[in-house]
Amino acid sequence: MRVPYEKMYNEFVRVLLKYGFDKEKAEISAKLYADASRDGVYTHGLNRFPKFIKSIHDGIVDIHAEPVLKESFGAFERYDGCHGPGNLNAYACTKRAIELAKQNTIGCVALANTNHWMRPGNYGLMAVEQNCIGIFWTNTVPNMPPWGGRDARLGNNPITLAIPHGDTPVLVDVAMSMFSYGKLEVYKRSGRPLPVDGGLNKNQQPTRNAAEILETHESYPIGYWKGSGLSLALDLIAAALAGGRTTRQVGELPLETELSQVFICIDLDSLPDKENIAANVEATLRDMETSTPVEEGRPVHFPGTHMAEVRSNNMENGIPVEEAIWQQVLAL
Repeated sequence: MRVPYEKMYNEFVRVLLKYGFDKEKAEISAKLYADASRDGVYTHGLNRFPKFIKSIHDGIVDIHAEPVLKESFGAFERYDGCHGPGNLNAYACTKRAIELAKQNTIGCVALANTNHWMRPGNYGLMAVEQNCIGIFWTNTVPNMPPWGGRDARLGNNPITLAIPHGDTPVLVDVAMSMFSYGKLEVYKRSGRPLPVDGGLNKNQQPTRNAAEILETHESYPIGYWKGSGLSLALDLIAAALAGGRTTRQVGELPLETELSQVFICIDLDSLPDKENIAANVEATLRDMETSTPVEEGRPVHFPGTHMAEVRSNNMENGIPVEEAIWQQVLAL
């Protein structure tokens, strides 16, 4: 089943207005959700929307809250998210980080007391549209064991790195686990096995069964021990810069909230060699694509290429949806 972009966007706006958002915020939030699905990140677009509405019901999200400036240190600012909608808080902080970068070449905003930011790639795309490099990450509830452990003590702490490159920016958008929990839920609903081992089951055996990993919360970190260490570092830096909770402290709450996030933008227009930088990016990407593919007919491509192809197809033919989730939204 496919749904036109405008229809999906309009349904999101309708529901958000019904739940008390003002028109401007409803339109921004709806666009962030619809853009995620348009670009193929279905787990953090339509699929996540009913959960967001539930978080409002559960009192986790204050739809009227906005980020409040706590402290300013030149090109670095700290904000309190005041339990507001995670995607709107992240949108506002990205805009501010871009403004700081345009003033100072680099801008950093750290955000405490916020909620799930949905698809972080949206904020990377905001940065590259202003010819900025974007580096953004968040901590999460404990949902991944440290390497060598069995109990979830780390978050899978997603990070996004975005680099301007015309209409096809480089966009790396990854969690610190082999598979995000949204992706695991998709595989569970479909009954399909994961393409590679994603974690451990209750018998401590490697498994490609997403349902088993969702049961144990013993997801493999990316790069095994390396991803475990990177997750820890991202968590500690985010909490330190934001003056907010670490993953451990988030885990002390009854539900995932009060997250710490970092938004860094670097303005390439401020650099005297920006043309040379752009040429080097282009040359590097073209060189990468000349690598002999392992599988014939599947050439090597850089992160962001596939997104552009999916976006074009989905805008032309409609966005693929899981019908049961689409019906949930229509019923809201």
